[in-house]
Amino acid sequence: MPSTALQRLTKRATLTAVGAAGLATLAAMPALASSHREAPSITGSPKVDGTDFYMFSSYEPGRAGFVTLIANYQPLQDPYGGPNYFKLDPNALYEIHLDNNGDAKEDITFQFQFKNNFKNIKVPVGNQMVGIPLAQAGTVSQPNDAALNVNEQYTVNIVRGDRRTGSVAALSKTTGGSVFDKPSDYIGTKTLGNKAAYDTYAGKHLYNVNIPGCAIAGRVFVGQRQEAFAVNLGTIFDLVNAPIAVITDPALINAAAANSIQDKNVTTLALEVHKSCLVQGSETVIGGWTTASVRQSQLANPNPPPGHGTAGNVGGAWVQVSRLGMPLVNEVVIGLADKDRFNASQPRNDGQFATYVTNPTLPLLIDLVLKSDPNYPGVNIAPSNFPRLDLVNTFLTGIKTNLGPNGSPLNLNQPANVVASEMLRLNTAVAAVPFAQQNRLGVLGSLLTDGGADLAGYPNGRRPKDDIVDISLVAMMGGLCRANASNALGFGAACNPSVVPLGDTAFKLHDAVDQAVVPLLPGFPYLNTPNPGAK
Repeated sequence: MPSTALQRLTKRATLTAVGAAGLATLAAMPALASSHREAPSITGSPKVDGTDFYMFSSYEPGRAGFVTLIANYQPLQDPYGGPNYFKLDPNALYEIHLDNNGDAKEDITFQFQFKNNFKNIKVPVGNQMVGIPLAQAGTVSQPNDAALNVNEQYTVNIVRGDRRTGSVAALSKTTGGSVFDKPSDYIGTKTLGNKAAYDTYAGKHLYNVNIPGCAIAGRVFVGQRQEAFAVNLGTIFDLVNAPIAVITDPALINAAAANSIQDKNVTTLALEVHKSCLVQGSETVIGGWTTASVRQSQLANPNPPPGHGTAGNVGGAWVQVSRLGMPLVNEVVIGLADKDRFNASQPRNDGQFATYVTNPTLPLLIDLVLKSDPNYPGVNIAPSNFPRLDLVNTFLTGIKTNLGPNGSPLNLNQPANVVASEMLRLNTAVAAVPFAQQNRLGVLGSLLTDGGADLAGYPNGRRPKDDIVDISLVAMMGGLCRANASNALGFGAACNPSVVPLGDTAFKLHDAVDQAVVPLLPGFPYLNTPNPGAK
């Protein structure tokens, strides 16, 4: 970051406050990759493995005032992964939780449950009718197409209050009915046509919905999408295995594009709800996270009967096995011994994980591996302001500074009565920014750009275009403290430029994959058409 940008922190009060918010939550966003296979136990249950959670003010033209919630599951799907492909688990409960009063407990929960309707299509072979081995018996173009051997359907409930004991009501189509069809995964162009044809087919599964207790209808879509998260995944997990000269050169921001994961697909659960249905009273900030739960008892059936998915029996209470709010705390911050425990935990109990944020290991691991680089500066490059209380405060509460006009508070996304907890927070009072004008570095990008005014991105919620890897690298390696000279951002005297050995180079860090060039849709459900299994 050039010195002029640092000077801008103190000369422009409003922009400075925005930068503080961005850098603060970045520092508090310790994840450097999407939540793919992040904990030991979840690796064996990909159908309930949450990969990404997005929450943002809708920027589709004509949708001002709406909030989009997106939860992705089933990581790293190979498009050709047939013949069963990637149906969701009919014995699982997928949920999106919202806290609208800051008490670290869900006030609204949207519950998704799935059912596989097996048709057992048979064809004549000689004088016998024999069941086919594939998911389809011909081309597919309509919801619940006759050629689909298994049709996947789902319901959506809204729960107000505790997720298990609150009041429950079903979402319904504005045209009638409360059971929704999920489109087939993109098997290939022979079955489902080219991209335009699949878009038309998938679009028939986008529903306008009545939401009980809400005066304005919303929208829902569940289906396969192209992986939208740009990350040099192998390099990141190999302790940022890239030369310092590459990851600190802004001109090489997309040098490793071929190593990203856009050739994979995910399964998306997307909801669009008017903000008036989500907020409580005068509080405009909501917190959100997604979870998946399975039944406590799961028994293998030694003699499965004919049918679909008959190899086991389940029962008992729901047990949470996946949790995702901020990207990606559990992936690269929580210690290996506590990863399964984090996935089973609730935000109100997050104090048990505080040490992983006050004393984060990732900067030290990066420092360790980069020592072999010929351009290594010769000193430890990890920030040294332990405990990292600046990160704890920002990560667990949302951002509120004293850098508004005349030293007044400037609130980005902190609830008035916040209880410290990990979740993605969005200030619904901040207007959406059109896609073309979005800064890929969100709030931080507004700080670094003269005239930048994008307050609607990460860490104030998360949009598909927000480059959380680069933002997090900057923060974890000292960007917040580098910008906090004379405690300009209000994060404490111990967080200052002297504890950042990288100096202004910390502001140039990236993983050589540019989130801004990932193909996305201009409107709901925003994530792009999935990759076909065959062309």
